[in-house]
Amino acid sequence: MLTLAPLTPSDLPSVAHVTVHPDQIKFSGTVAEAFQASEPDVDFHGIFENDTAVGFFKIDRAYAARYPFAAPHGLGLRAFMIDAARQGTGIGTQSCRLLPDYLRARYPDQSKLWLTVNFTNPTAYRAYRSGGFQDTGHVWPHGDAGPQNVLMLNYTAEATSPRHKSGPSSHLSANRAAQH
Repeated sequence: MLTLAPLTPSDLPSVAHVTVHPDQIKFSGTVAEAFQASEPDVDFHGIFENDTAVGFFKIDRAYAARYPFAAPHGLGLRAFMIDAARQGTGIGTQSCRLLPDYLRARYPDQSKLWLTVNFTNPTAYRAYRSGGFQDTGHVWPHGDAGPQNVLMLNYTAEATSPRHKSGPSSHLSANRAAQH
Protein backbone atom coordinates (compact mmCIF):
# COMPACT_ATOMS: atom_id res chain seq x y z
CA MET A 1 0.00 0.00 0.00
CA LEU A 2 1.30 3.44 -0.96
CA THR A 3 1.18 6.25 1.61
CA LEU A 4 2.48 9.79 1.96
CA ALA A 5 3.84 11.06 5.27
CA PRO A 6 5.42 14.24 6.61
CA LEU A 7 9.09 14.11 7.55
CA THR A 8 11.16 16.07 10.04
CA PRO A 9 14.87 16.81 9.69
CA SER A 10 15.59 13.87 11.99
CA ASP A 11 13.86 11.53 9.50
CA LEU A 12 16.69 11.72 6.95
CA PRO A 13 17.83 8.13 7.68
CA SER A 14 14.40 6.80 6.66
CA VAL A 15 14.64 8.33 3.15
CA ALA A 16 18.41 8.72 2.60
CA HIS A 17 18.47 5.61 0.39
CA VAL A 18 16.05 7.20 -2.13
CA THR A 19 18.09 8.08 -5.21
CA VAL A 20 17.32 8.92 -8.81
CA HIS A 21 19.29 8.08 -11.94
CA PRO A 22 22.36 10.34 -12.31
CA ASP A 23 20.88 12.14 -15.33
CA GLN A 24 17.76 13.02 -13.29
CA ILE A 25 19.61 14.84 -10.51
CA LYS A 26 19.55 18.05 -12.58
CA PHE A 27 15.74 17.96 -12.32
CA SER A 28 15.14 16.92 -8.70
CA GLY A 29 18.40 17.20 -6.82
CA THR A 30 19.06 14.62 -4.13
CA VAL A 31 17.49 13.85 -0.77
CA ALA A 32 20.74 14.85 0.95
CA GLU A 33 20.73 18.23 -0.83
CA ALA A 34 17.13 18.81 0.23
CA PHE A 35 17.90 18.12 3.88
CA GLN A 36 21.06 20.28 3.78
CA ALA A 37 19.32 23.35 2.32
CA SER A 38 18.12 26.02 4.70
CA GLU A 39 14.56 26.64 3.52
CA PRO A 40 12.25 27.58 6.40
CA ASP A 41 9.13 27.63 4.18
CA VAL A 42 9.70 24.11 2.86
CA ASP A 43 8.29 20.90 4.35
CA PHE A 44 9.63 17.40 3.62
CA HIS A 45 7.42 14.42 2.79
CA GLY A 46 8.06 10.76 2.09
CA ILE A 47 6.39 8.31 -0.22
CA PHE A 48 6.19 4.90 1.41
CA GLU A 49 5.22 1.47 0.16
CA ASN A 50 4.60 -0.97 2.99
CA ASP A 51 6.66 1.22 5.39
CA THR A 52 9.65 1.42 3.02
CA ALA A 53 10.49 4.81 1.53
CA VAL A 54 10.25 4.73 -2.26
CA GLY A 55 10.11 8.48 -2.88
CA PHE A 56 10.48 11.96 -1.53
CA PHE A 57 9.14 15.47 -2.20
CA LYS A 58 9.09 18.96 -0.77
CA ILE A 59 6.12 21.26 -0.34
CA ASP A 60 7.10 24.91 -0.65
CA ARG A 61 4.70 27.13 1.30
CA ALA A 62 6.26 30.31 -0.17
CA TYR A 63 6.20 29.13 -3.80
CA ALA A 64 3.95 31.97 -4.98
CA ALA A 65 6.42 34.53 -3.64
CA ARG A 66 9.19 33.00 -5.78
CA TYR A 67 7.25 32.15 -8.91
CA PRO A 68 4.90 34.83 -10.31
CA PHE A 69 2.77 32.31 -12.23
CA ALA A 70 1.58 30.65 -9.00
CA ALA A 71 -1.64 31.73 -7.31
CA PRO A 72 -1.23 33.68 -4.06
CA HIS A 73 -2.76 30.82 -2.09
CA GLY A 74 -0.85 28.02 -3.75
CA LEU A 75 1.83 25.61 -2.72
CA GLY A 76 4.77 24.38 -4.76
CA LEU A 77 5.80 20.78 -5.35
CA ARG A 78 9.57 20.55 -5.53
CA ALA A 79 12.25 17.84 -5.60
CA PHE A 80 9.68 15.14 -6.36
CA MET A 81 11.57 11.91 -6.83
CA ILE A 82 10.88 8.21 -7.02
CA ASP A 83 13.74 5.86 -6.21
CA ALA A 84 15.51 4.74 -9.40
CA ALA A 85 14.88 1.06 -8.62
CA ARG A 86 11.11 1.73 -8.42
CA GLN A 87 10.65 4.04 -11.40
CA GLY A 88 8.37 2.84 -14.17
CA THR A 89 6.06 0.98 -11.76
CA GLY A 90 3.37 3.67 -11.49
CA ILE A 91 4.42 4.93 -8.06
CA GLY A 92 4.88 8.50 -9.33
CA THR A 93 1.39 8.64 -10.81
CA GLN A 94 -0.15 6.94 -7.77
CA SER A 95 1.62 9.38 -5.45
CA CYS A 96 0.25 12.34 -7.39
CA ARG A 97 -3.25 10.90 -7.11
CA LEU A 98 -2.85 10.74 -3.32
CA LEU A 99 -1.83 14.40 -3.09
CA PRO A 100 -5.29 16.08 -3.05
CA ASP A 101 -6.53 14.34 0.12
CA TYR A 102 -3.09 14.52 1.71
CA LEU A 103 -2.71 18.25 1.06
CA ARG A 104 -6.28 19.11 2.11
CA ALA A 105 -5.56 17.50 5.49
CA ARG A 106 -2.18 19.21 6.01
CA TYR A 107 -2.61 22.55 4.24
CA PRO A 108 -6.35 23.32 4.53
CA ASP A 109 -5.85 27.05 3.89
CA GLN A 110 -4.43 26.35 0.40
CA SER A 111 -6.13 25.04 -2.72
CA LYS A 112 -3.62 24.72 -5.55
CA LEU A 113 -0.35 22.89 -6.01
CA TRP A 114 2.06 24.18 -8.65
CA LEU A 115 5.13 22.67 -10.22
CA THR A 116 7.43 23.11 -13.16
CA VAL A 117 8.68 20.21 -15.22
CA ASN A 118 11.54 20.50 -17.67
CA PHE A 119 10.84 20.20 -21.40
CA THR A 120 13.48 17.47 -21.56
CA ASN A 121 11.75 15.35 -18.91
CA PRO A 122 8.70 13.93 -20.76
CA THR A 123 8.44 10.88 -18.48
CA ALA A 124 7.88 13.09 -15.43
CA TYR A 125 5.47 15.25 -17.44
CA ARG A 126 3.34 12.20 -18.29
CA ALA A 127 3.37 10.98 -14.68
CA TYR A 128 2.21 14.37 -13.38
CA ARG A 129 -0.52 14.62 -16.02
CA SER A 130 -1.69 11.07 -15.35
CA GLY A 131 -1.66 11.91 -11.65
CA GLY A 132 -4.12 14.78 -12.08
CA PHE A 133 -2.02 17.86 -12.80
CA GLN A 134 -3.18 20.19 -15.55
CA ASP A 135 -0.82 21.87 -17.99
CA THR A 136 -1.48 25.61 -17.66
CA GLY A 137 0.01 26.34 -21.08
CA HIS A 138 2.58 28.64 -19.47
CA VAL A 139 6.32 28.18 -19.73
CA TRP A 140 8.85 29.03 -17.01
CA PRO A 141 11.99 29.93 -19.00
CA HIS A 142 14.31 30.19 -15.97
CA GLY A 143 14.74 26.54 -14.97
CA ASP A 144 18.21 25.42 -13.94
CA ALA A 145 18.07 22.69 -16.61
CA GLY A 146 16.19 24.74 -19.23
CA PRO A 147 12.61 25.84 -19.99
CA GLN A 148 9.80 24.19 -18.07
CA ASN A 149 6.09 23.55 -18.44
CA VAL A 150 3.97 24.98 -15.61
CA LEU A 151 1.49 22.47 -14.18
CA MET A 152 -1.17 22.92 -11.51
CA LEU A 153 -3.30 20.65 -9.36
CA ASN A 154 -6.49 22.12 -7.89
CA TYR A 155 -7.14 20.10 -4.76
CA THR A 156 -10.19 21.82 -3.33
CA ALA A 157 -13.00 19.53 -2.28
CA GLU A 158 -15.15 21.09 -5.01
CA ALA A 159 -12.62 20.43 -7.77
CA THR A 160 -13.73 17.95 -10.37
CA SER A 161 -11.41 15.45 -11.90
CA PRO A 162 -9.29 17.10 -14.53
CA ARG A 163 -9.54 16.15 -18.14
CA HIS A 164 -6.29 14.68 -19.30
CA LYS A 165 -4.63 15.78 -22.49
CA SER A 166 -2.97 13.08 -24.47
CA GLY A 167 0.47 14.66 -24.47
CA PRO A 168 2.74 17.48 -23.39
CA SER A 169 1.95 21.12 -24.06
CA SER A 170 2.60 22.53 -27.48
CA HIS A 171 5.69 24.20 -26.04
CA LEU A 172 7.17 20.81 -25.19
CA SER A 173 6.21 19.35 -28.54
CA ALA A 174 7.69 22.32 -30.39
CA ASN A 175 10.88 22.10 -28.32
CA ARG A 176 11.25 18.37 -29.00
CA ALA A 177 10.63 18.91 -32.73
CA ALA A 178 13.30 21.62 -32.81
CA GLN A 179 15.83 19.21 -31.29
CA HIS A 180 15.40 16.63 -34.05
